[in-house]
Amino acid sequence: MERKKTEIRREEIKKAVLEIIATEGVSKLSTRNLAKKVGLSEGAIFRHFQSKRDILLGIMEDVKIDLQNTLREISIELIPAEERFHKFLCAHINYLYKHQGITILLFSEAAHMNDFLIKEQLNGILKEQKLLISKIIRDGKSEGAFNKNLDEEMVATLYSGIPLSFNVETVLNKNKFNVKKFCANMYNLLSSVLK
Repeated sequence: MERKKTEIRREEIKKAVLEIIATEGVSKLSTRNLAKKVGLSEGAIFRHFQSKRDILLGIMEDVKIDLQNTLREISIELIPAEERFHKFLCAHINYLYKHQGITILLFSEAAHMNDFLIKEQLNGILKEQKLLISKIIRDGKSEGAFNKNLDEEMVATLYSGIPLSFNVETVLNKNKFNVKKFCANMYNLLSSVLK
């Protein structure tokens, strides 16, 4: 059997972590279950990552590269703020849908591991998302599309709750969840706040 490159194995391991969490819950995330899912021995997992913490930090790095770069690009597109807001929101929700388990993992581990670096990384991701949303809202206010009296920071804080709402919906309504409908509902809700 041919050995896969470390980069490929690392991606498989991170993907398997998210799949286990999304389908079975955080309590089922063990080295044994992870090794079985990826088709490696438990020891082989740690040839690719030194610890569970390193896997988590690797997933956070993916979020910063994949999601944050996409959101940054959307936030500066030369289209009306309303369109940017909708595009930003749906890109975020689609990323969460494609990587189910990510918010459960990040929030539960950040809360329970009490690891400074993990909390700092997560806080950095959330702060940047708030800044990007605030910029779109300010642009919308100057375009006359959004209420000029809005507090951008409060709306950005409200926006930060979307991943948690997403988790609730995907966990409780797993078989009925419709990502497009969820995006439309969140957009309509936030749009009513913005106007």
